[in-house]
Amino acid sequence: MNGAKKISEDIYWIGGSDKRLERFENIFPIPEGVSYNSYFIDDDKTAVFDTADISVSDQYLENLKDCLKDKKLDYLVVLHMEPDHCSLISMVTALFPEVTVVGGAKTFTIMEQFFPEAKDFKKLEVKEGDTLSTGKHTFHFVAAPMVHWPEVLMAYDDASKGLFSADAFGTFGALDGGIFADEYDFEKDFLSSARRYYANIVGKYGMQVQAVLKKAAGLDIQMLFPLHGPVWRKDIAWFIDKYQKWSTYEPETDDIIVVYGSLYGHTASAAMALASLLRDKSGKNIKVYDVSGVDVSYLIGEVWRCKKIVLMCPTYNNGIYPPMESFLTDMAALSVSNRTFALGQNGTWAPITVKLMTEKLQNLKNVTVLEQSLTIKSALHKSDTESLEAFANAIIEA
Repeated sequence: MNGAKKISEDIYWIGGSDKRLERFENIFPIPEGVSYNSYFIDDDKTAVFDTADISVSDQYLENLKDCLKDKKLDYLVVLHMEPDHCSLISMVTALFPEVTVVGGAKTFTIMEQFFPEAKDFKKLEVKEGDTLSTGKHTFHFVAAPMVHWPEVLMAYDDASKGLFSADAFGTFGALDGGIFADEYDFEKDFLSSARRYYANIVGKYGMQVQAVLKKAAGLDIQMLFPLHGPVWRKDIAWFIDKYQKWSTYEPETDDIIVVYGSLYGHTASAAMALASLLRDKSGKNIKVYDVSGVDVSYLIGEVWRCKKIVLMCPTYNNGIYPPMESFLTDMAALSVSNRTFALGQNGTWAPITVKLMTEKLQNLKNVTVLEQSLTIKSALHKSDTESLEAFANAIIEA
């Protein structure tokens, strides 16, 4: 059954949602599913912006054919060559052999790596500043390298005042019938997924996102057409402000998170005791996470949200507890900065994780590692009350 959704008089969403996929990029858990967005322009000349993942191919092609009816497809515009958006290029060009494929020079280089037959496609190469007219619509191309692949283009449409933004402004989460952000309670239904998507997929490229936001500031953007998640037609400035914060590594809140690793529950008990003290003393929202039980992508999302991060774990094989070490490695890979860290350790005979974690964190840009730390020997006891109080106070006062 046709699943295309009308966005405006002549723009249609023709993508699909996948609620069965367990992991995005085979890395990030997505219990909320994911949407693959593609957009059809029904103008004097017809155009499609990007395709979709192979998993939604049947629905996608049905939507496209239904929108075209008896028309031919004039343009296939490829803004991003990642497989979850380009998998159906070969199918579309086979169905519509006269279509002109539009993309940048790097787009076509990558395209031929995925689809050797692309060397014979009818092509139109574009770059930043070039335009494509379909009649009423004129699309202005904007280069967005490393947001988050090097070939990425965006396209601004004069007619709808919409920005086709590739992977920018996207989010995890399948679409439940509605395609507009204002059809949902976005903060409740999508914000944490959008943050986790940004932090893990795009987070490393804050400078590049900032460059694109500066370009976008000069445009009258009244709609956002991302490749994942809902379309924006209201409150766009609110969501762009989130990207402004996220791309400058500015915390959204001054909340505190406590992330612990624990072999037998003793460090976990200490982490819970600390969280209780922090909540009582500060009145702030405190979230506690087990680094072994929570996928690291959720922890990274919380790092982007919060100003202060407490890390507590035991020494393991004379090193950092492995899941905590993986978390630290991920933070470094994603260029986490502008955060305050407080460190606690547990060790029955030779606790050294505060020292080792400090060494790793000092490689991050513009982070503060509190001098005050917490050390417990095997388990937290009443004799540790003063040390725990001092640790909590140092975190709150930082």
